[in-house]
Amino acid sequence: MPLPYDLQPLRGPRVTLDALRPDDFADLYALQSDPDVCRYLLYEPRSREEVARVLERDAAATRLEKAGDYLQPAIRDEHGAFLGTMYLELHSGVPDRSAEIGWIIAPHAQGRGYGAEAASVLLDLAFGDLGLHRVYAELDPRNEASVRLCARLGMRHEGHFVEHMWLKGEWTDTGHYAVLEREWHGGRDDGSTARAG
Repeated sequence: MPLPYDLQPLRGPRVTLDALRPDDFADLYALQSDPDVCRYLLYEPRSREEVARVLERDAAATRLEKAGDYLQPAIRDEHGAFLGTMYLELHSGVPDRSAEIGWIIAPHAQGRGYGAEAASVLLDLAFGDLGLHRVYAELDPRNEASVRLCARLGMRHEGHFVEHMWLKGEWTDTGHYAVLEREWHGGRDDGSTARAG
């Protein structure tokens, strides 16, 4: 596996993934303090102070070298506007070569294909330059938009864990989705991010 890897801007037809910056604070705060956005996330809406700490931490997350390292790039449109964030965490190195993927899309950008394109760009990196074997996503099955996005990406529904965790005062289920390197490459019509269309 070709590690270490240092984040460089990753481009799709309409989106660019690059490191979070201090001037993303207002957009990130709007996203992470929104109760509707946070409904299916592992955390409650965050304060300005919490978002400032998260921004500092995640802006520095630009290098993959060992299990536990992660990238949390911003998603930007063709004009540089902030659309949300992606997430890729290495879970194991050689020989297993697996990682977890995730996303948070701003409400104004949802339903327009930006999430699928951004995830495709990150999966191209995972199965291309990083040489990963398997990438998975875990999510609240009530989050229908994320379930649809997994399906659009060709991720297989591998499991539904009932009352898997106590979260925000209730038992919540967890859905598990995954795609393998050979499935990702085999499902492409060409070498582009055609799935994001």
